[in-house]
Amino acid sequence: MANGKNNKPQGCAFCGRNVGDAPDTFFIPSMYEGLYICSDCLKKGGEIVREVRGKKNPAATESPVARLKVPTPREIKEELDRFVIGQEQAKKVLSVAVHNHYARLKAKFSGRDAALPDELADVELDKSNVLLLGPTGSGKTLLAQTLAKMLDVPFAITDATTLTEAGYVGEDVENILLRLYQASGNDIARTQIGIIYIDELDKISRKGENASITRDVSGEGVQQALLKILEGTVANVPPQGGRKHPNQEFLHIDTTNILFICGGAFVGLDKLIKRRRGRRVLGFSGAEGVPAAEDEEKDAAQLLHECEPEDLVHFGLIPELVGRLPVFAALEPLDKAALIRVLKEPKNALVKQYRRLMAMENVDLQYTDEALAELAERAVKRGTGARGLRALMENLMLELMFTAPSGPGPARCVITAEVVRGEAEPELERR
Repeated sequence: MANGKNNKPQGCAFCGRNVGDAPDTFFIPSMYEGLYICSDCLKKGGEIVREVRGKKNPAATESPVARLKVPTPREIKEELDRFVIGQEQAKKVLSVAVHNHYARLKAKFSGRDAALPDELADVELDKSNVLLLGPTGSGKTLLAQTLAKMLDVPFAITDATTLTEAGYVGEDVENILLRLYQASGNDIARTQIGIIYIDELDKISRKGENASITRDVSGEGVQQALLKILEGTVANVPPQGGRKHPNQEFLHIDTTNILFICGGAFVGLDKLIKRRRGRRVLGFSGAEGVPAAEDEEKDAAQLLHECEPEDLVHFGLIPELVGRLPVFAALEPLDKAALIRVLKEPKNALVKQYRRLMAMENVDLQYTDEALAELAERAVKRGTGARGLRALMENLMLELMFTAPSGPGPARCVITAEVVRGEAEPELERR
C-alpha cells in the first residue's frame, strides 16, 4: 500500500510484491487513491481479458488474413461476369493477379510454405500491381469495386488528379491510405490487406519525355511519391488527413500487402504504339490505307492490347512507376450490342434498377427491345460508354418518376423507341 506522506507505491495491491523486491517492475496507480498495480499483473490481466473475449467471439482474435477466403481465378471471373459485360481478357488478367496476390498472403500466414521443396521454401513472392488501360465507361472502376466486395476486404478509390507533391496545395500521396484505413473501420490490420484503385493515372504523366527543368508538382512529382507506396513501405499517415505537422502523431501503415489497381484512359497511347510498330499515324479518314472513322476506335482498342512498357514511358510515366505496375489489362470500348446487354443483363442493370423504383410506386415498368437499342445507339454517339446510359435513363424517366407517385392504384407503363426519341410521352395505364 502507499504511504500517505510521500504518496509513493509500497507494493502491488494484487500480488503484494514490494518495490524493493522487483527493481525491474514498475507500478501504476489505479483509479482508487493509494492503490497500485504492478506491470506484471497488468499484463496477466490483459491476457485473461483476451482469452475470455476469444472464447465468446473467436473471430475477434483472428487475424484478417486468417479469415480471408481466396477463390480460384475461375470463381473470381464468374463473379465479375455478373456485374461487368464483355472485357473477357481483362477479367482473366485481373482474376489471376488477385488470386495470386491473396493466395500468397494466405500461404505465408498459414505456414503452407513449409511443405514446399527446399529450393523453393526461401523464395520471396512479390506482389503484382495492375494497370487497367481503356476508354471512359468501359468498366475499370466497376471491376475493382466488384473484386473488393467479393473478397470482403477494404476498398478505396482515389483520383490521381487531386494529388500533389508534398508541400504544395493539394493532397499528399499518403492520404490515399487514409481512405482505405477509414473504409476498414479504422483497423490497421485489415487496412494492410486492402485494395486501392487509383483512377486517372494518365493525368499525372509528365509533359514530355525529357526531364522538366521546372517542378511538375502534380505530374512527375506525384509519380515519384507513389513509388515507395506501390512497392511496399511503412507510410506515416495523418489520422485526420490534411498536411503533416512535426508534432503530429501518425498512423503507421505497411503497404507491402496492399494491392494497387491503377486505371486511365491514356488517350493518344494508341498513336505511340502505331509509331513504334511502324504504322502510319497521319492521313485522311477513308483514304487508301487509312482506316475509316468507324473503324478507328476499334483499331485503337486493339492496339492497347499490344502496349509495351516503353510505350507508357513515351506517354509520360516514369520508368520506375511502370516497373511497379507489371500486369497490364486493356479494356475495349463498348459497342451498341454490349451496351444493350449492360442495360438489362448485369445484377445491377439499369433496367432492373428503374423497374424496382417504379414497382415501389406500384407501377409495372417495361422496356421494348427497340427502346433499349435506341438508348444504346445514343450512348455510342455520346462516346461516354456505360456511364452515358445513366444520364440518358434519368432524362427519359424524369416525367414518369414525377407523376407516378401521385397516381391512384396500380398501373403499367411501356417505354418504346418513340418515347426514347421524344416522339411520344410515357403513358401510365391504370389497372
